Amino acid sequence: MKDLSLLIVGGGSGLGALLASMAVDEGAAKIGIIDINTEAAEAALEPARAKGLPTASAKCDIQVGPECHAAFEAIASKLGRIDTLVNCAAIYPRRPLLEITDADWDASNGINIKGTYHMMVAAVRHMQQQEPKGNVRGRIVNLASVDAFKAHPQNAHYAATKAAVVSLTRSFAHYVAKDGILVNSVAPAGMATEKAKALGFLEELAKASPLGRGAQPPEIAEWVLMTGGPKNTYMTGEQVIVSGGYIYA
Repeated sequence: MKDLSLLIVGGGSGLGALLASMAVDEGAAKIGIIDINTEAAEAALEPARAKGLPTASAKCDIQVGPECHAAFEAIASKLGRIDTLVNCAAIYPRRPLLEITDADWDASNGINIKGTYHMMVAAVRHMQQQEPKGNVRGRIVNLASVDAFKAHPQNAHYAATKAAVVSLTRSFAHYVAKDGILVNSVAPAGMATEKAKALGFLEELAKASPLGRGAQPPEIAEWVLMTGGPKNTYMTGEQVIVSGGYIYA
């Protein structure tokens, strides 16, 4: 991660905030966060500030394209360049298959698909203009889910949006390969997060995994940082599935 300028969308909490902290520990040089919660974004930047690193945050409703572009450019202008964009922002509104409402669809599509798309476009336009480091001008990592590849009737609208993220990842990777921009996704199975604990389905995660437990967030974050870090110079358009064996169970 040495000398890396990293921007995390949805970095104010959960996996995004953990990524910011771990990236600092692994040598990242600059950290930016885009989040709807300004206070949370600022708090997540504290580990970087404690080490005297340049930081920037911006508030953004990622469902709105112009807001995404403005937020991205505000951070890019402050940090100078963005080497890696990580799209972490998503919602997980569980609802039985036959009870999904229009409002459920609109919210899930707006954040999980449209938001990811808008931020990717903003990143590509920025990265196309910057000088490459070696053969790579930039990297984009999208958080997908193993639910994109398996039946998930308890949360079909979420699974559908993550399948769309996989598709977007492949399309963008193909489109920007000529520019030296690498685009991949990391698709975890269930994580033992505070949200999972609050919603009460940790036991369900454990039963679904051959390892008998959900992933600890750092176990997923490491793969995100690896995929978005300087050691990745060739992989693009791929889906890194980190499921504890759930994908074949």
